[in-house]
Amino acid sequence: MSATTPPAGTGVVSTDTAVVRALRRIRVPQTQRNRELWLLIFAFAINGAAIALVQLGATDAIDGLFLVYCGGLTALVLALHIVLRLRARDADPFVVPIATLLTGIGLAMIYRIDIAKKLHAWDAFSTRQLAWTAIAVIGAILIVVLLRNYRVLFRYTYIAGLVGILLLLLPIIPGLGADANADVWVDLGIFSFQPGELAKIALAIFFAGYLVRTREALSSVGTRFLGITWPRPRELGPLLVIWLVSLAIIVLQRDLGTGLLIFGMFVAMLYVATGKTSWVVIGVGLAVAGAFLASRVLPYVQGRFTNWLDAFNPAVIDADGGSYQLVQGIFGLAQGGLIGTGLGQGRPYLTPLSQSDYILPSLGEELGLIGVFAILCLYMVFASRGIRIGLAGHDDFGKLLATGLSFTIALQVFIMVGGVTRIIPLTGLTTPFLAAGGSSLIANWFIVALLLRISDAVRSRPRVVIG
Repeated sequence: MSATTPPAGTGVVSTDTAVVRALRRIRVPQTQRNRELWLLIFAFAINGAAIALVQLGATDAIDGLFLVYCGGLTALVLALHIVLRLRARDADPFVVPIATLLTGIGLAMIYRIDIAKKLHAWDAFSTRQLAWTAIAVIGAILIVVLLRNYRVLFRYTYIAGLVGILLLLLPIIPGLGADANADVWVDLGIFSFQPGELAKIALAIFFAGYLVRTREALSSVGTRFLGITWPRPRELGPLLVIWLVSLAIIVLQRDLGTGLLIFGMFVAMLYVATGKTSWVVIGVGLAVAGAFLASRVLPYVQGRFTNWLDAFNPAVIDADGGSYQLVQGIFGLAQGGLIGTGLGQGRPYLTPLSQSDYILPSLGEELGLIGVFAILCLYMVFASRGIRIGLAGHDDFGKLLATGLSFTIALQVFIMVGGVTRIIPLTGLTTPFLAAGGSSLIANWFIVALLLRISDAVRSRPRVVIG
C-alpha cells in the first residue's frame, strides 16, 4: 500500500476530495462578481460626484458629514457584493450596480431639494431616505442569505395571494389609513408606509404560482377570429377577476396607478405563460374600458383626465387639485433643455412634491434631456436583464416570477414618466429607486434580491447560461 494512500474505510479520501473541491471553488475566478465589482466602483464614483456637485452648486462648500453617511451605504452595498460572492456566485452582475446608481442619483437630488428648503436632521427627506436605503439593502442581504432556493415560494402561492390582498385592503381599514389624496398609506404612528408596494411582490408570486398550475387550461384552443385565437369564455374568468380587483382599487382607494400596475403585471405574466396574443388584446381592451368608465363615473379619475387633456388652461391650473404641479414639472424640464442647469443650479423645488412624485422632472431640470435619457437607459437595461433571466429560466415558476417582477418595474417607470411628461394621465405611483419613500425603496430592493436568486439558479445549470 502506498504511503500516501489512506486505509480503506477511514473516509479520509472523501474528506480530502471535499477539501480539494472547496479549494478549487475558491481559486476559480468569479467572472460575474468581478464584473459586478468594477461596475459598483463606477456607480460609487458617480454617486459621490453627484452629491459633491450638489453641495458645490447649492452651497459652494463640501459637507463631509453627509458624504460619510453615504459611505456607510457604500459599505452595505459592498457587503451585499461579498454575500453574493459567497452565496450566489453566478447571480446577474448588472442588477445591483444599476439599482445602486439609481438610488444614489435619487438621493443626491433629494438632498439638493432639502438644501433649498433648509431641511436638516430627521426633518430632511434625504436623511430619511438614507435610513430607508440602509434598511432596504440589509433586507436584500437577508433575502439572498435566507432564501437559498427561490422555488420554495411556489409552495406558498395562495398564501402570497392572500397577503397581497390584505396589504391592499389595509389603507381602507378605519384607524389605519393615513390622511392623503388617495387611500394608499397606512399610518402606524411611528411611521407610515404604502402596503401596495409590498403587495405587488406578493401578488407577483401568486400570479406566477397560479399560472404554472393553470397554464394548460388557459392555453387551450378557442375560437379563431380576425387572425387571433380567442380564449373560451370559461378561461376569461381569472382575467375578469383581476380586472374587477383593479377597478375596486381605483374606486375604493382612489388609486389609479396601483390598479393599472397590478392588472398590467397579470396580463404580461399571462402572455408569457400562454404565448397567446389574444390575452394581451383582451387585457388592453379591458384596461381602456375600465379607464373610460372610471373617467365618466369617478370625479377623482375625471380630474386626472382633465388635467392631462387641458393642462395649460389657466382655470385648470388654478383649480383645487388642478394641473399646477404638472405644468410646473413641464416648465422645469423645459428649463433644463438638452444638458441641464447643472446639479445644484436649478430650481426644482418650485414644483410641489419635487422629491417624490416629481423626482424625474427635478433631475431633468438639472441634468437635462441627456441625463434623463441616461436614467431611462438604466431602467431599460435593468428590465431587460430581469426579463432575460426569466426567459432563460429552467422552470416555469422562476421564468414567470422574474419576468413579472421586471415588467412591473418597467411598467411603473412608464406610468410615472408618461404622467409627468403628459403622455398619459398622472397617477400616484413612485419612480423606482429614485423617489423619496421607504416603502417603494424597500420593495424594489427586495425585487433586486429575488432577481439575484433566480439568476444564480439559472446560471448554476450548465445547460442554461446567460451571457
